[in-house]
Amino acid sequence: MNETAHGEKKQTVTRTIEAPARDIFQILTLPARHQEFDGSEMVRADEKSQRIQQVGDTFVMNMHNEQAGDYQMENHVVAYDANKLVGWKPAAPGQEAPGWQWVYQLQSVDQDTTEVSLTYDWSHVTDQDLLAKNIFPAISEEQMDVSLARLQSLV
Repeated sequence: MNETAHGEKKQTVTRTIEAPARDIFQILTLPARHQEFDGSEMVRADEKSQRIQQVGDTFVMNMHNEQAGDYQMENHVVAYDANKLVGWKPAAPGQEAPGWQWVYQLQSVDQDTTEVSLTYDWSHVTDQDLLAKNIFPAISEEQMDVSLARLQSLV
């Protein structure tokens, strides 16, 4: 559901995946696997990152897009609840996060089925120059849905 039509600065997609929440969470918390399910096609590889274990962890991803070419993003973990929730705010390495975040929520339907929601939230971006560029949302709902479809194919 794209909530931008209501003035909110976030969009969420949801998919029911036939896999236990713990199996999905194991993939989401291992940055080395993020390229496998990235629907934006921008994630290239992690930069020797460790598994996400708590709020405050950071992990670095090698990225690429047509405008910026190759670059890195340092992701700051801002949400973590084992087998239920993981989220991060990207930033340029060594910089403060500009305010957008990615959050995966896992809700067990039963022991072998999980409802997975991915939210892209840019409501905390305050940099007026960045907002003036009108780049949000930088990732479409369709790309987000591709991410969940690819995640589903991995479990």
